[in-house]
Amino acid sequence: MTTQTERTRASEVVRTEARALLELAMRLDGPMAEPFARAVELAVEAAGRGNRVILMGMGKSGLIARKIAATLCSTGTAAHFLHPAEALHGDLGMVAAGDVVVALSSSGETEEVLALLPALRRRGTALISLCGAAGSKLAEASAVWLDASVAGSGTTGEAGALKLAPTASTAVMLALGDALALEVSQRRGFAAADFAELHPGGRLGRRLARVGDLMHAGEALPQVAADTVMTQVIHEMSHKRLGMTTVLGEGGRLLGVISDGDLRRLLERDGANALAHTAGEIMNAKPVTIAPEAFAGEALALMEGRKITSLIVVGAKGEAVGVVHLHDLWASAG
Repeated sequence: MTTQTERTRASEVVRTEARALLELAMRLDGPMAEPFARAVELAVEAAGRGNRVILMGMGKSGLIARKIAATLCSTGTAAHFLHPAEALHGDLGMVAAGDVVVALSSSGETEEVLALLPALRRRGTALISLCGAAGSKLAEASAVWLDASVAGSGTTGEAGALKLAPTASTAVMLALGDALALEVSQRRGFAAADFAELHPGGRLGRRLARVGDLMHAGEALPQVAADTVMTQVIHEMSHKRLGMTTVLGEGGRLLGVISDGDLRRLLERDGANALAHTAGEIMNAKPVTIAPEAFAGEALALMEGRKITSLIVVGAKGEAVGVVHLHDLWASAG
């Protein structure tokens, strides 16, 4: 059973890391604004030339470097992680002239990283460092130094009773790397459509699927003309099993929609005379529509907000090209 003391210790770890992140945010708003902008510029310029951003670090810093590299890749900037020790034994060949190297080291004195600096200079790379010591060898050798320090000196700013395990410092490095990656992405014009292309799988990818890829189209699209009698309207709705039908005019132009709810209300109102109507007389002439290039997540939010189960997918000229059902979106965007 967790004691009050244990809960207090756990929450203090989080508070320590939160304080370090708040201090980082204040530095980004103040003295680090200019070097951060320069770091972004270096990465954007490299990406524009077709070069890459190379992340490297040892130990826990290396793990954070891997995550930053993954974030850069997933937001449209080519990036790779380079293990410093492996780089010293041949992997440095993956670094090309014009690449930007982002080195992570809490102390700025990591031997394996420092040993690579002469070779990196010879290869014509620009060096950005994320470290906690302004006067360190790594910071001094960098084109841009980004201050990843935590309160106090040495390890005293870390969380926990011993203040030894990298905690606040790695949280700061991760947040700083995320800020760098997302700002580079923003500067390069990376959009939701690009994000969808890079995330085709998993829940996120499904939410970013296009409505046009999920809709019922062609023969699967329920459709009747405005002068279609109710018996045929009901047959079309039952046959296509989507609980609705479109009402189309010349060239497939959308005139309206008839839903199961519309039929129920018609029967309640007209009783036995309900079948005497045509589709054009009972249709909803202002249905909710969506474009085929919209994302599944947008369609789902629209349906849930309007409390409807189907959306008519309409092309640029007002023609009905398909229908997407709530069940399709639960499966794809849930």
